Amino acid sequence: MLAVGLNAAAGRGAILLGVLVCAFGIVVTVAGIRQGNTRVLRSTARYSYVAFAAALIAFVVMERALITRDFSLAYVQQVGSRSTPGLYNVTALWSALEGSILMWILILTGFTVAVAVKFRKRRDDVLLAWAMVVMLVVALFFFLLAFGPADPFALGPSGVTDGPGPNPLLQNHILVVFHPPILYLGYVGFTVPFAFAIAALITGRVGEGWLLETRRWTLYSWGFLTLGIVLGGWWSYEVLGWSGVWAWDPVENASFLPWLTGTAFLHSVIVQERRGMLRVWNLSLVIATFSLTILGTFLTRSGVINSVHAFAEGSVGPWLLVFFTIVVAVSVVLIGWRGDRLRAPGTIDSPLSREGAFLANNVLFSVFAFVVLLGTVFPLVVEALQDRRLVVGAPFFDRMTKPIGLTMLFLMAVAPVLPWRKTTGEVLRDRLFWPAVCGVAALAFAVVIGNAGWAPLLAFGLGGFAAGSALRQLGLATRRNGWRGFVGRANGGMIVHLGVIVMSVALAASGAYTRSQEFVMEVGESVEFSGHTFTFEGLSLETDSVKSSLKAAVRIDGGPVYEPARSKYLQQGMDIGTPSVRSGFRHDLYLTLEGDVRPDDTEARIKVFVKPMILWLWIGGGLLGLGTVLSAFPGRRRRPEAPVSEGISSRDEEGLRV
Repeated sequence: MLAVGLNAAAGRGAILLGVLVCAFGIVVTVAGIRQGNTRVLRSTARYSYVAFAAALIAFVVMERALITRDFSLAYVQQVGSRSTPGLYNVTALWSALEGSILMWILILTGFTVAVAVKFRKRRDDVLLAWAMVVMLVVALFFFLLAFGPADPFALGPSGVTDGPGPNPLLQNHILVVFHPPILYLGYVGFTVPFAFAIAALITGRVGEGWLLETRRWTLYSWGFLTLGIVLGGWWSYEVLGWSGVWAWDPVENASFLPWLTGTAFLHSVIVQERRGMLRVWNLSLVIATFSLTILGTFLTRSGVINSVHAFAEGSVGPWLLVFFTIVVAVSVVLIGWRGDRLRAPGTIDSPLSREGAFLANNVLFSVFAFVVLLGTVFPLVVEALQDRRLVVGAPFFDRMTKPIGLTMLFLMAVAPVLPWRKTTGEVLRDRLFWPAVCGVAALAFAVVIGNAGWAPLLAFGLGGFAAGSALRQLGLATRRNGWRGFVGRANGGMIVHLGVIVMSVALAASGAYTRSQEFVMEVGESVEFSGHTFTFEGLSLETDSVKSSLKAAVRIDGGPVYEPARSKYLQQGMDIGTPSVRSGFRHDLYLTLEGDVRPDDTEARIKVFVKPMILWLWIGGGLLGLGTVLSAFPGRRRRPEAPVSEGISSRDEEGLRV
């Protein structure tokens, strides 16, 4: 009983400490700013250290409660089990609402400490002080959630000695260890640029200084979010048994929305640094990105949507919705207040220019985000107002986003070859010649291998066009600078472009050219499908303390045996299908075991999917990660065209030349 009480008391005490230290840090720092007390401002970092320590203690205590099976806690009763394997018992912490809030707090306070350490030599800077205040406000909100409506240390009914364990879908693949934490690193990381944007608006230092301070923070957050989304697609493909990677599920959309606005911001910020333009765009984009992370948190944790990814209904929904409303309202008021300072000193001289292309890029990403947001939220609005359920499915999203995506591929081909300010038709023709040749070659290749349909063929052609443009830029950079031609924001960005292109073409191919067939097969029977031979060799039953798995042995092309299965999880009583996949550069062979099957059956129903280019999705994701890392390093330095803005130190001016 002493250990039981210790977990609850230590966890609640740590959360309360986090609430108090964040609140005290906010009040003291704001008072120090108003009084111009630099000594107080220099001490602000201490509050972030204590808040992180409180979050870490709460996180460790909850992990201890899960590992030691402390069933006095309601959360352990909900997601813990004596039969759950050790690894998935650890990951159970972020498998439900209260634990996911704990992980959110830990990552958020970790970012707050990282900011304090990074800028430790400038702690008396008012801009940094306000940014720290904003981050502490966000941390305070989530600490309050954990202390109130999402209390992970609440006591459950007495006498409980076991629980159901995590959702079976969250304990049958190793990706559950990596996907949620990496996705959270991306989600929460956008708090840093948001905090500096709000600080810039409060202080009136809305030039390029705050952008320079947060460029790499934004890039890292975007990289983590990208990797998290790719891993989520991989998890969906390997676990859910439907052979797809993206279903336009509301929770998938919740992570995709901040990715869209964050991507637009990373492009748009280059124009402000170079020409001093698009200030309102950039502030709006970074605020929208953070706001969409809060909205996404509301969608996944309030219980308002049904999804395999969503958490059960909880009481945090109204809190998150109110916080989202406050963030948007305060941001809009601040932008309106600083409207006179946000007038850009530069103008777009010609639509056929780099800055013109970036503006078009902003518009496309914004329209894309609006379409996804509309399709995700509109059914909820209809249900709230008219009490009727409306389903907006994949056909709507595919139809609405397909032309936007194809236009983006075209813009990815043209934008990298455009110079700043303006260009001529002759220059554009010369620079696009070889990219156009690549596009025609890719289109011809798609036709030769038998592809059909205007959308996938156009995706192949525009993908080749855009890839040729990116490769041209990388070739020029490596010719000038050798291996360093791959390093830097512009050149690393071209590798990111290549990753996006590869993934776009792979998605188009897998979506348009997937073939499937279901077979009822006797033991020893072989069938032919899509040029492959499938031989059913029988059923086998494997049972452990967690589940009972019935596996079908299927030999492909006389080679290795693959085993799609159906598993019954004993604690939850849920029947979960597990696919088996043979991957290849051309296509994947994806097998599932269908229907009700018994161990003594002499036949089985096997469904076979032939999925083109799926492996290229993961290769494209790898290129995205590589390009993100290379973009974080300084490339060839150049002097900016825009003047150094107010409030930027000499170190910032040097940063402008990166």
